[in-house]
Amino acid sequence: MAATPTINSKSYGDETLEIIAFRLHDQEFCVKTTTIREIRGWAPSTPIPHSPSDVIGVMNLRGSVIPIIDLAYKLGMKSTVANERSAIVVAEVHNMVIGMLVDRVSDILTISASQVQPVPEISASFDKSFSEGIIANEHGMICFLNLAKMFKGNEIDDLAA
Repeated sequence: MAATPTINSKSYGDETLEIIAFRLHDQEFCVKTTTIREIRGWAPSTPIPHSPSDVIGVMNLRGSVIPIIDLAYKLGMKSTVANERSAIVVAEVHNMVIGMLVDRVSDILTISASQVQPVPEISASFDKSFSEGIIANEHGMICFLNLAKMFKGNEIDDLAA
């Protein structure tokens, strides 16, 4: 019988977490549902000249203009090519609303916090701060993203400018 992996100091104890899982290329990622405002179908956005390379453009969300982020590109992957299955996951990060382009939303899950395993050390230069951990389930592994660390406060301010 295999030993149960230990959880690092960022563990959540015995609590349960509600997460929304989505796909970027062939990989599964998730975030806490508490950061999500809504999920929208893909709609073209308006490009903004000289915007950061991970910003696709902006869209009107019920009277508010929000930036749309190519989440795959932000994570160091090749850019997502939007299609009819793509979605915009609208989240609130550092008191600002942003949209994140994903290939498709997979599921909304409730998991035990003990299922979140630490990201392994890969190299000294590896920055694992974007990830809360890894969740292993019967379908594979899900990378649990930390949006607050992915989008630093000053970076969000730049998007709003």
